[in-house]
Amino acid sequence: MLQTVRNAFKIKEIRNRIIFTFLMLIVVRIGSQIPIPGINGEYFAEWFSENSGNAFGFFDAITGGSFENMSVFALNITPYITSSIIIQLLTIAIPKFEEWQKDGEDGRKKLTAITRYLTVGLAIMESLAMSIAFGRQGLFTEFNALNVIMTVVTLTAGSTVIMWIGERITERGVGNGISIVLTINIISRLPSDLTTLFGQFVQGKEIATAVLNAAIIVAIIVLVVVLVVLLQGAERRIPVQYSRKVMGRKQVGGQSSQIPLKVNTAGVIPVIFAQSLMMFPVIICQLLGKTGGTSVWGKILNMLTQSNWFDFNTPINNIGLAIYIALIIAFAYFYTSITFNPLEVADNLKKQGGFIPGIRPGKPTSDYLTKMLNYIIFIGAVGLVIVAIIPIFFEGVFNADVSFGGTSLIIIVGVIIETLKQIESQMLVRNYKGFLND
Repeated sequence: MLQTVRNAFKIKEIRNRIIFTFLMLIVVRIGSQIPIPGINGEYFAEWFSENSGNAFGFFDAITGGSFENMSVFALNITPYITSSIIIQLLTIAIPKFEEWQKDGEDGRKKLTAITRYLTVGLAIMESLAMSIAFGRQGLFTEFNALNVIMTVVTLTAGSTVIMWIGERITERGVGNGISIVLTINIISRLPSDLTTLFGQFVQGKEIATAVLNAAIIVAIIVLVVVLVVLLQGAERRIPVQYSRKVMGRKQVGGQSSQIPLKVNTAGVIPVIFAQSLMMFPVIICQLLGKTGGTSVWGKILNMLTQSNWFDFNTPINNIGLAIYIALIIAFAYFYTSITFNPLEVADNLKKQGGFIPGIRPGKPTSDYLTKMLNYIIFIGAVGLVIVAIIPIFFEGVFNADVSFGGTSLIIIVGVIIETLKQIESQMLVRNYKGFLND
């Protein structure tokens, strides 16, 4: 990895792209520290400290602490991520969207434009809901229409700027801009989280206990990272053989190829979907000032709150954990079904004269791919569940309250691997150009 980065800096074009990306990320981090005018910072810091272990903990992690600071970038890229997921799902329900998705660059531009408009709309709705809900509880130094409007405009503008920065990084930098912004936000929270773990389990302990606790923490982090790397890189390769064709006096075809089926086809999306669905009623209730209690609704909210899972004193809350696991597996199958179509792959193979050895072209090939895909998806979903549950287990059993977890590590590792692959491909293209120019 270091060798790839070192070689990349030797090439002027790629070096400039990396520097541009770095400068844009500095802008993101600076904006995450600038508070919104008229905000009562002390109130929100106190409120967040009481609720950080609940639904807002992960939200603050992916915004890089800008939500906790209630900065101009408090919403960060969350509206863009939400709108992207919505548009992707709508490509199934709306034939025109599906047509645009298959229509090459022009179609993708149209979908991107709609995603931008939806991002702005979601940012307005989210900022308005936050301003009114938090404003009634003491968010503003003075709760009036002017402060609410100013906050809505600021948060919406901040989210739009983040979206623009992400797109510029994709265009003029390295990697996927939105993913890179998301990753740097999560990484920015790691030092404070590690400091929290150090103060909770190492500082002030006896030497033997402190060393043992530190070793366990490092081992758990390394274990999760290794699991994520294996999960991201694992794939099942389906062999494909192409029949020979006679064209004029030449024979073409006859080559062998492979269909790579990634074990974690859906990436981190199933975990984000599951968390979003579980967090939605909790966030709404917290915005309205409602908390868990002894009522029926209170018990349901306690079940949906991750910090209450693995609490052996209230085992009924683990029903929420079971629902969470079921949602991850269900969304893994659902998302893969909309991104990989076995019937379409089988038809394309048949048109190109390709076949899987031992499997007849057409429907038998489609059925075979579906069977293999279902098997692989289950393995990937179980892997996702393990990675996502490990940090929650230690939070519930040992009260290790940190914002990063399995989801964050999946995002970090996945984005780093994909960005390095893109840098390597750009270096390869540049070498080919140099060879051709020579």
